Amino acid sequence: MTVGEPDGAQSPRPPRDGRGRGRAMTLAGTLEAAEAAAPVESLDVVARMLQERFGAVSVSFLITDFTGSSVVRLGAAGSVDTDEPARRITLRGTLYDDVIRTQQPGVEDKGADVTVRIVAPVTNRGDAIGLLELFLPVAPDEEVMREIGEAAHALAYIVIANRSFTDVYQWGRRTVPLSLAAEIQHRLLPASLACEAAQFAVAGALEPADHVGGDTFDYAIGRDTVQLSVTDAMGHDVQAALLATLAVGALRRARRAGADLAEQARQADQAMREHGKKGYVTGQLLRISLIDGHTEFVNAGHPWPLRMRDGQVREITPAVDMPFGFDAPHTYRVQSLDLRPGDRLVMLTDGVLERNAGNFDLSDLIVGTRDLHPREAARTLIAAIVDANDGHLQDDATVMCLDWHGTNHSQRDATTGADLTDASQPSRTGRTTPRR
Repeated sequence: MTVGEPDGAQSPRPPRDGRGRGRAMTLAGTLEAAEAAAPVESLDVVARMLQERFGAVSVSFLITDFTGSSVVRLGAAGSVDTDEPARRITLRGTLYDDVIRTQQPGVEDKGADVTVRIVAPVTNRGDAIGLLELFLPVAPDEEVMREIGEAAHALAYIVIANRSFTDVYQWGRRTVPLSLAAEIQHRLLPASLACEAAQFAVAGALEPADHVGGDTFDYAIGRDTVQLSVTDAMGHDVQAALLATLAVGALRRARRAGADLAEQARQADQAMREHGKKGYVTGQLLRISLIDGHTEFVNAGHPWPLRMRDGQVREITPAVDMPFGFDAPHTYRVQSLDLRPGDRLVMLTDGVLERNAGNFDLSDLIVGTRDLHPREAARTLIAAIVDANDGHLQDDATVMCLDWHGTNHSQRDATTGADLTDASQPSRTGRTTPRR
């Protein structure tokens, strides 16, 4: 979505008297106009509405890529060339990075005769989908910033509603072509890599190895529970991706049928033994009651999780059962996990622990990111692992980060993301309250 002059264009300013503002935008009107357009053109429609409303020199939508380390500017519908990789804009050290990390709009005003740049987060329930960027001829007042924020919020829903109908958004998230194994792997991940609720916030990040290793993560929110899983298929490339598909498919099927953790694990194990051709998958399944906070989990040959409480990181050391797919007779034990309000739980795969990843202290890094939203904490951890391996991983690295706020928090402000029971809880600023 790009309307108007190129990014950063300069033009003479009109008088700063507010003249030239077009017809007011409403959320209902924005959504209706987007739905009336073809899925690939819906963002362009909103861009034109914003340009008319504020007299903007240009309006753009930038989508975050799979890694969360860069954004890609989506052009107008007719200019998208899906035969070429998307043009990557690295986030580090940019205004885009600040806006995504803080989830607060950014304004850049360089003075007379230069357009004013506004960048607003396009986020839904903690999932940072992208950014809305406008270049205005005059500095925005509070009311204009409010309207831009509402438009950005609407854009998040427009992207979510339309991305199942077109490949344009998938194209925008790929800064490099994906291998067949990576394509399969990405389709196994949840549609949104992060989610905020009143009781918790969760986010996952995955960095594939040079030869995809079969890592996946998943989560689902029910009326009374939230369930999470992290899995790691043996081997590499397409074979690992196929094993991961079996495991994730079996787990989702059992979960959606209302099975408890033991039955979910049993069905995943059965699917692997019947169809996995002697392959296996390690996994960790977690289920938290949103009624009383009771937490239970199953460990199927998987690395132990880490819990941060009172600024201290401790490894949780449960009993470990067989990976899914082993022929030896075995069962899966459902174990209890002590999870208290204020805790951060980090689940990971062995790619986080292997080889050069040991060059940094994982516990120190978890403590050092304690004030970040789980989305940013997970990305920071993965970035450190990639840096420690000089950008080339021998095995997939996956981190899933859960902040537990507690069952006494039951409502969340849809506009700010803040918990309505306790104003100190995390909000759409992307920052959490410092832990005890």
